[in-house]
Amino acid sequence: MLKISCINDGKEYELEPGGKLGSIAPATVKDSFNGKEYPVLAALVDNQLRSLDFPIFYPHKVEFIGYNHPDGRRTYLRSLSFLAQRAARTLFPDRIFKINHSLPSGLYCKLRGTPRITDEEIMRLREEMRRLVALDLPFTSAKMLSADAEALFESQGQRLKAGVQRSIGRFYCTVYWLDGVADTFYGPLVKSTGMLKVFDLMPFHHGFCLQYPSDDDITRIIQRQKQMKLTVSLKEYGKWCKTTGIVSVGALNERLREGGAVKLINLCEARQERAFAEVADRIYAERERVKIVFLAGPSSSGKTSSSLRLAQQLKVLGLNPKVIELDNYFVSRERTPLDEFGAPDYEALGAMDLELLGTQLNALLAGEEVELPRFDFIQGRPVFEGHKMRLDADDILVMEGIHALDPEMVPSVDQSRIFRIYASALTSLKLDENCCISTTDNRLLRRMIRDNRTRGNSPEVTIERWGSVRRGENRYIFPFQENADIQLNTALLYELPLLRYYAEPLLLRIHPSSPAYPDASRLLKFLSYITPLTPDEISAVPPTSILREFIGGQTL
Repeated sequence: MLKISCINDGKEYELEPGGKLGSIAPATVKDSFNGKEYPVLAALVDNQLRSLDFPIFYPHKVEFIGYNHPDGRRTYLRSLSFLAQRAARTLFPDRIFKINHSLPSGLYCKLRGTPRITDEEIMRLREEMRRLVALDLPFTSAKMLSADAEALFESQGQRLKAGVQRSIGRFYCTVYWLDGVADTFYGPLVKSTGMLKVFDLMPFHHGFCLQYPSDDDITRIIQRQKQMKLTVSLKEYGKWCKTTGIVSVGALNERLREGGAVKLINLCEARQERAFAEVADRIYAERERVKIVFLAGPSSSGKTSSSLRLAQQLKVLGLNPKVIELDNYFVSRERTPLDEFGAPDYEALGAMDLELLGTQLNALLAGEEVELPRFDFIQGRPVFEGHKMRLDADDILVMEGIHALDPEMVPSVDQSRIFRIYASALTSLKLDENCCISTTDNRLLRRMIRDNRTRGNSPEVTIERWGSVRRGENRYIFPFQENADIQLNTALLYELPLLRYYAEPLLLRIHPSSPAYPDASRLLKFLSYITPLTPDEISAVPPTSILREFIGGQTL
């Protein structure tokens, strides 16, 4: 008998060799923060994510997880995606179900082979998914020769999925099965369809949003949110991917192996420079009205580089950009509001001296001179050192910060004088038909590389802090992204091969006992599907590139 140490209850269990993990799993796990019970969806076995049907052959430490855990949510979403694909194949055998990208209201899905799915078809798809849930069908998996899997997916019309298998050059792969239909996923699934009771389909654009449970309550679906501007940005990027002929990781790998990396880098950078020029042109066209530019975006979206490149383009047009850092308007540390855990919340709107900021912006708009504060992070208070500013006729103020799109930041300032920009790395590149690339993971890789290079932070520190960063983004940034006058996409088609070169050695340093190991293992598996750039190819990345903010060598 094998001894299994369960972290959840501190007890030891015994299993015969080959016994399934699910046989000792509790029905639910309790969240230590909110006290709620969550159904068990998967487990961390020695800090590696496993399904409940994982066979045991050695002693292990096991932690069972539910939807309250990030890996539990990912397991649910993967399984829900397979459920939707299986239902679509039953109802529409001549069409291919595909997930284009993530949206605030869910996963944006379409059926390839039809220009638009009708409301009646969405209703039928929803009912078929519910029927499969009621049947409580098992998800199973098996190893296959990659060549056989490639042929199987070609026969199912999943060209992107077949292309990934062809491009990564492995002999074997794991194939998942549901009711006779095959698929691949980059992580385990739940035990059976009966665990996927909470979902909905919302008609949207030419397809629909596949909605899943909210983070804090598995009994209700994610809240519907405004998302049209974000959708337009992702649609434009999707068209760009089609223009280059690179719509999936498989196609990207093939392009790199054919020696096309440098041409792709040059093309991507030229397109992004054009995007900054177009934003500058729009601001210049409204220069009689606009005097302030606010730029916001989530962590590692390239806000600093974006503001500098935008400033360059404004100078080319004859304007004189002046920069004020919003971080200098923090209140003294003793006035900083506390979060729900009693810790200082430096990302809250109340952590800023909004009265001083509004007063100084109004004075600048009136042509007056102001003395700008500098926040002394050692003393924890603002200081005034005689740094003064006035806005002349051709001057324009550029300010970058997480609250820049929140209308409550400067309600006393004439809003018509402000031009708002939302910057983020939004990619429509896909691993395959129903596995889109997480923009959140993309930003995490950027931040991990930059923080290790510039701040000496280990990759573990970055990963362990990422949950707090994400909570701040969900609270203070994402709800206001539709307030932007324009959305600036900082994603580049070649960046994942670039990031793999720098991130993989950092992730490999993380010890299996580290709390960051599950995320490190997941990211390493994701990166293993991507062909990395070589040092010679990386040298072609220009010194003004946004990616130089993260890997170094920037000259802005």
